[in-house]
Amino acid sequence: MDDSMPVVSKMYCSSTPTVLMIRRRPMVVNGGGFVVTDLSHDVVFIVDGCGILGSKGQLMVKDGDGEQILFISRKGGIVQALSTRNKWNGYSMDYQGKNKLVFSLTDPKSCIAKGAPVRIHIEPKRHCNNWDFEICGSFADRNCRIIDCTGKIVAQMGKKELIGSNDFYHVTVQSGCDQAFIIGVMAVLDNIYGESTRC
Repeated sequence: MDDSMPVVSKMYCSSTPTVLMIRRRPMVVNGGGFVVTDLSHDVVFIVDGCGILGSKGQLMVKDGDGEQILFISRKGGIVQALSTRNKWNGYSMDYQGKNKLVFSLTDPKSCIAKGAPVRIHIEPKRHCNNWDFEICGSFADRNCRIIDCTGKIVAQMGKKELIGSNDFYHVTVQSGCDQAFIIGVMAVLDNIYGESTRC
């Protein structure tokens, strides 16, 4: 039986749990963002933020070959300005450059909403009522996990003990879960917390 949960593409789902290593790039040298490698040190994803893209609230996830696979943007406008949450939309990119909405992530932006969970909605709608995934724990401390609406952990973030720096951490993605989607979520969290993808 196939347990894959593709969001961006089935080609980013593995039949076994996968550990992805994330290394932040310095803003002054490479324009920020981060590089994602597997345990063999092969680059599997590259994330560019506003240091490369030149626009706040925009992120790009590329595969290891540098092909654009996921464009993420923070929603703007008057309705968004009045909301207690920020909304981020993730669009898959096909070989012709066409965008298709695949997920939306909402995060609390005011002191009133602080402590509210960060929730992710998948497009097209799945079997869950209000949200498909939720982020629990602390991204800033490199100790968070992504759970689905049934409470199952699909990804777990941790810090490398030997290095002990926030510039280098790992994410374990469970079998069947879309790794490109998980890295897109990590990119949004990185931006929310004012790290390497933010100007």
